[in-house]
Amino acid sequence: MDFLNAHAVWAHGPFYLYVLLTMIDTHITTTCVTLYLHRAQTHRSIKFHPVIEHLMRLWLWLRTAMPTQEWVAVHRCHHAYVDREGDPHSPIFFGIWRVVLFGTKLYHDAANDPEIIEQYGKGTPRDFVETLYHKYSLLGPVVTLVTNVWLFGAWGIGMWLVEMAWIPFFAAGVINGLGHWWGYRNFQTDDTATNLTPWGVWIGGEELHNNHHAFPSSAKFALRRWEFDIGWATIRLFQSLRMAKVLRVAPRLDVRPNIKVPDAETLKALLAIRFQAMTDFQRNVFKPALREEARAAGARLRALLPRKLRSGLADDGRWLKPAARQQLQAFVAQRPRIGALVEHRRRLAAVLEARSQSAGDTLHALQAWCSEAEASGIRVLQEFSARLKGYSLQSTRG
Repeated sequence: MDFLNAHAVWAHGPFYLYVLLTMIDTHITTTCVTLYLHRAQTHRSIKFHPVIEHLMRLWLWLRTAMPTQEWVAVHRCHHAYVDREGDPHSPIFFGIWRVVLFGTKLYHDAANDPEIIEQYGKGTPRDFVETLYHKYSLLGPVVTLVTNVWLFGAWGIGMWLVEMAWIPFFAAGVINGLGHWWGYRNFQTDDTATNLTPWGVWIGGEELHNNHHAFPSSAKFALRRWEFDIGWATIRLFQSLRMAKVLRVAPRLDVRPNIKVPDAETLKALLAIRFQAMTDFQRNVFKPALREEARAAGARLRALLPRKLRSGLADDGRWLKPAARQQLQAFVAQRPRIGALVEHRRRLAAVLEARSQSAGDTLHALQAWCSEAEASGIRVLQEFSARLKGYSLQSTRG
């Protein structure tokens, strides 16, 4: 086909052809954002061959006009202050609909803050190409518009509008908004991050947002057998072609039997998978204890304590509304056994979150916690302590 006459062919195609091409186009854009900007540049979990890296940078310039340093800085700032004051786009502070509908503005507000760029934008490319993309950032989408109209005629304008709106809506809106508002949680993280679906396909695997917040430096977002991360599938393809090197994936938990006292291996595992430990506490301590309370009261668990309040036990009701938090506190105050478990969870979290003390002091505190848990007389807590002492890490190879 004569390249100069390409528009004569493409401009008169069937409607489904333009839909298909737009879907392919937006998928490539999403892939470049999650693999290059997010996993490679922000979290340094993967390294791509320079050819692949430059192609992704070029595509992002054409489709998003987002400078690498700005995107990286804003996202690192999000992790540093997630769901706290200083988070550039938390629905906890800005409201869910403001983030979903105007997430791009929140992103640009943070990107225009020189202090955020200086503090969190370190290590990103500063070469001639990046300088050119930054200086002429808006030229990229203009080139895309001209190319679309030349190839597809009037259809090209509609395709361009979808292409330009794709990342602002799905990344800045859906992931940053709904990803902290609705979905399921594999891990009891210190924020509200959720997994929107177990199959991360539409937004490049970013749907598995709770998994990512539990292990930010992992190149692989799917952490359960039933989950799928299409971004990871793409990474594996690049690996097979020797065009990518995975630097980090989430550590895997192993449990050694018959460990009498927590040791250095236990501590190493707990510090690496702290959120897994707190998730295990929620599932293996709170849940069975609440079931026992429900049986003793002759009531169903959901009638004894609604599900939303049950989840609040994992963080002292931090994300509950004031009225719901008071209801949870009253429930705990009326049940000394549950109150004891809440206190043990709080103290375990304090041991694992301590940063000012040495590893030896932390290990000693952990040993003391296990000893007190076993002396509590609460069966579920004793069983959890026995399991906790055997924590260790498996190989992290993907």
